[in-house]
Amino acid sequence: MLLVQRVVLNSRPGTDGEPVPGHFCVEEAIVGPFLKEGQVLVRTLFLSVDPYMRCRMNEDTGAEYLAPWGLSACVDGGGVGVVELSRCDSLSVDDVVTSFNWHWQTQCLMDEKLLQKVEPQLVDGHISYFLGAVGMPGLTALLGVREKGHVTEGANQTMVVSGAAGACGSIAGQIGRVEGCTRVVGICGSDEKCRVLVEDLGFSAAVNYRQGDVATALKESCPNGVDVYFDNVGGSISDAVIAQMNNDGHVILCGQISQYNKDVPYPPPLCDETQEALQSKNISRERFMVLNYMEKHEAGIIQLSQWVKEGQIKVLETVVNGIENMGVAFCSMMKGGNIGKQVIKISD
Repeated sequence: MLLVQRVVLNSRPGTDGEPVPGHFCVEEAIVGPFLKEGQVLVRTLFLSVDPYMRCRMNEDTGAEYLAPWGLSACVDGGGVGVVELSRCDSLSVDDVVTSFNWHWQTQCLMDEKLLQKVEPQLVDGHISYFLGAVGMPGLTALLGVREKGHVTEGANQTMVVSGAAGACGSIAGQIGRVEGCTRVVGICGSDEKCRVLVEDLGFSAAVNYRQGDVATALKESCPNGVDVYFDNVGGSISDAVIAQMNNDGHVILCGQISQYNKDVPYPPPLCDETQEALQSKNISRERFMVLNYMEKHEAGIIQLSQWVKEGQIKVLETVVNGIENMGVAFCSMMKGGNIGKQVIKISD
């Protein structure tokens, strides 16, 4: 039997509440003693915190594909680790594996059907990338741009990305540039993030929504209007972007993090002015769900890996150490405290 540490949901913030670290607590639990056929024991290397998890803190997630976390139950999400014991044919000791249903534990017993084997050479040994640029956020960025963005090389298009310094937005903007957008503008929440987007990631310009008027700054940064909008944020920021979109533009509705602490449906309703702009300019605004494109994930991972290795896409991470800091890392991410992907390192 193994004594492990795990994170449980201690209380719910309520549909209109802001999450705080106290909603989570760390406790000890016993794992084992025996593996069943088809199970493995994994040691957790890295865990992920993501905006969608705020919905799972509610009794009703508002999404049919998302189950709520149970009170006093171990929290789960994206994780990556290494197999320590195996009773299945498909996975061997020392294999690196990942899952969307990884318990926030230092070690876990898991069924092989929940795990996907990954090859460390795809990320040059940067295992945490499987939770970010070469994982679900990267796939969301890649397939969102390709399936809903209608980016056409040589068409002189301008793309705007909100939440541009986050796990998905930072990759989406770079993909827009690689795929042919002439101009890529990011919206984020600090001057330092703006600097990183432009100097490190190759964005054409960046707007700090906490400083000055977003609409005015967008006009200066997008002199030819906006053709593609990768929307991670929603709310007033998205209203400002959509107001400046060109005819026949495309909104990739990826996330609405500004609305996740509010008791509103997903996607949240638009104001009349924004709705009118969409209709009068024939702008498409389609909800994007990466889980609807499972058949394209394998090829997408290979493409993302290639771009990262070639340096066409640069990876940003904010790493916090220790399972005891999961709640702190989650709440910081929800307030924009991260640059790039927020991950928590659990073990070596």
